[in-house]
Amino acid sequence: MSLERLYLDTLAEATDQVPVSRARLLAAATSRRRPAPDVPAWAAPYAGRVAALDALLGSVERWDQVIVEGWTLQELVAHLAAKDSLLAASLGAPVLGPPIGGNDGLVRTRELQDFERERQPGETRRFWRDQADALCARLPEADPDRVIDPGGTPFAVRDHLLARMLETWIHTDDAATFNGVRLPHPVAKHIHPTADFCARLVPWTMLLSGFEAAARSVRLTLTGPGGGDWHIPLDVSRVAEAYQGESTDVALSCDVVGFCFLLGGRGEGFAWDVTGDGGLAADLLTAAPALSGP
Repeated sequence: MSLERLYLDTLAEATDQVPVSRARLLAAATSRRRPAPDVPAWAAPYAGRVAALDALLGSVERWDQVIVEGWTLQELVAHLAAKDSLLAASLGAPVLGPPIGGNDGLVRTRELQDFERERQPGETRRFWRDQADALCARLPEADPDRVIDPGGTPFAVRDHLLARMLETWIHTDDAATFNGVRLPHPVAKHIHPTADFCARLVPWTMLLSGFEAAARSVRLTLTGPGGGDWHIPLDVSRVAEAYQGESTDVALSCDVVGFCFLLGGRGEGFAWDVTGDGGLAADLLTAAPALSGP
């Protein structure tokens, strides 16, 4: 039933017209777990991944085996709660668990991992979900364009929610892969803004990686549902926008999900088609995960 619930989450995100037989199953499934939080449209990609992870966690039996980053699943879920709590604090939403000791993701992660080690996995799951729901409940009152800096990273609120979507998506995939679950991708309308966020991060990944490329530009074509075509100046003072025929130093094409995961630090086996400056393409590939982290 848990795999069916994940499938139905995807159906429900994609369309209001769920087939009748599926609709009955959807009603039964949602009666056993919390639905996706009710949020403004700009935060829906994050809310959808919260619901998907919650459904996955309901099917997991082993929480004590290492999943990623040397963390067990329980520690991984505590990490997600930690990052959500920093964003909640920046927005004036309730912060659950022990008080925040500093505006740092790893410091807060250690605080919550220590807190959760003394509790049962089901309590950790509920704690993470309660924190995510508390964050989401604050979003209808939030200005999506206001710049805040949870964890010391200054982004607009809407971009912080996309960053939380990406991290929740990736760690849900980590847990699903470890447990042999085939996880459906988010729907296209949730993937596209996340891909746009990732495209806008590319100049920053190059800068942080020490590559001098501010005078250069990239055409990035992402294929598959939720993809698109971007013109990306590698000068961080400019913003990536929809490609409109501009001349660029290199043109790159790849799968949209693969690109998002590359930026999120999951680029093993990643490949893209390159037209133009192969050296610049290699630098972009090297730099892409620069902003990813545990």
